Amino acid sequence: MQDQAFANTLCARQAGGEKSQPFGPDADVWKVGGKIFAVTSAQGTVVKTDSLETAALVIEMGRAMKAPYFHASWMLLPHGQVPDEELAERVATSYALIRASLPKRVQSTLG
Repeated sequence: MQDQAFANTLCARQAGGEKSQPFGPDADVWKVGGKIFAVTSAQGTVVKTDSLETAALVIEMGRAMKAPYFHASWMLLPHGQVPDEELAERVATSYALIRASLPKRVQSTLG
């Protein structure tokens, strides 16, 4: 059963992933190198996609929703809306996109 704890476990597996709660105790913000790669809450998990088109397609398919307050390339995956494997893949992809945008010297310290 997907829930915030399950999503947090997926985020915690990412090298250098750090959790904080700048928005209060209901939302866990996951960062790598100081940049957000996921946000988990009771509603679901917010992740970045590789493009506006990818996010729009997944939202149009009814598997995700627009992530409030985020750029259109981010989406909210409500708990249980996608299989566990897909959620794990989308968290890993979001992490990889953000990590790749970091300076090389920061990337080298993440393992």
